[in-house]
Amino acid sequence: MQLLPPEGFKILLTLFLCFLIGLEREEHRASGQRYSFGGVRTFPLIGLIGYAMALLAGEQLLPLTFGFGVIGAFLWLSYKHKLESYNEAGVTTEISGLVTYVIGALVSRDQLWIATTIAVVSMLLLELKEFLENLTTKIPAVEILTFTKFLLLTFVILPIVPNKEYGPFAINPFQSWLIVVAISGVSYGSYLLEKLSKGKGGVRLASLLGGLYSSTFTTVAMAKSAKQASAPHTYAGGILIASGVMYFRFLVLIGIFNFQLMARLFLPFLILGAIGVAGGWAWSSLPDTRMAEMKSSYLTKNPLELTSAFLLALVFLAMLLVTNFALVRLGSGGIYGMAVISGLAPVDPFIMGLTQTAGKMTSMGLAMAGIVIAAASNNFAKAFIALALADPKTGRQSLVLMLGLTALGLVPLLWIMR
Repeated sequence: MQLLPPEGFKILLTLFLCFLIGLEREEHRASGQRYSFGGVRTFPLIGLIGYAMALLAGEQLLPLTFGFGVIGAFLWLSYKHKLESYNEAGVTTEISGLVTYVIGALVSRDQLWIATTIAVVSMLLLELKEFLENLTTKIPAVEILTFTKFLLLTFVILPIVPNKEYGPFAINPFQSWLIVVAISGVSYGSYLLEKLSKGKGGVRLASLLGGLYSSTFTTVAMAKSAKQASAPHTYAGGILIASGVMYFRFLVLIGIFNFQLMARLFLPFLILGAIGVAGGWAWSSLPDTRMAEMKSSYLTKNPLELTSAFLLALVFLAMLLVTNFALVRLGSGGIYGMAVISGLAPVDPFIMGLTQTAGKMTSMGLAMAGIVIAAASNNFAKAFIALALADPKTGRQSLVLMLGLTALGLVPLLWIMR
């Protein structure tokens, strides 16, 4: 036997949810001297009006909308009174009244979970007023713009890109843009971590985060910083750490688009990444004549410039077309040659292109070999970047360490190409 009819339970739920909002507004009014609309009685009444109007309206929206307008008119009179009485007048309480009306209507329409969620979220927004207002002063406008760009790339552009294959090489624009989103997402994640930890870490932390962002860019920045730091072990070790993290980064990106390819590369790349990070960490622990903590502000460059994102998409498509063309016309030798050349520049587009062709136009073994060669070629290029840009001691140490990682990075070819 039910203690309450279904409608009785919904009425009690409406009263409870709206009472919570009214209680929060009552506390807000009690803590200040200023006029504030409504409290623990008014808000439940508004919720009951919303409940009753939705019940009476049935499937009709017009009566429910009319009731919303009437409540809105009363709330407007309250807000008008505040405008006439005070120089500064917030509209939060009046908006809360409209939300309360909607909560009652949702409960009446059996949308209990949605009504409860809206009530709880509204309570949180009302209670976290000071925290949220302080947050707006702590987050620069440029960071909000950067996050908006990431949302634009991910949730605005991606859904409208055609998800079908075009041309003789079966180019899929959706997959291409998804790769741009994935690379941007990994870079943006390391960017946020760096921003949160800024000033709390030195070379090692910057190397770890820089490897997630771009080991090539990190090598350039560290090599330039090493000239003033006079800490060759610290910076040479940091460059090796960043290159070790690069292998972990590749595993993540490859796994997103071709899990089978990632599974085959998992063990060798895991070992190479561990060697790079552990070796760089140990090398950076060796004493220098003057230990210096590197300011990691160079990593705060916005990784989500829209121009860069579109350029990355074009480069990826170009690399995918060239890779397919080389495979058809030049065979495996063309892939190996492209792997070597692509390592001299940002290597992500070439490796991501292989994730799309592996198991289709390219054998799994050939794709694995191409990725291994491209990563090793990139380490080879970073060895000479460090030698050219850093002070002599740091440059020589980086050259030896990076050439060593390059050689180790080619070892997996021994069983891949058997």
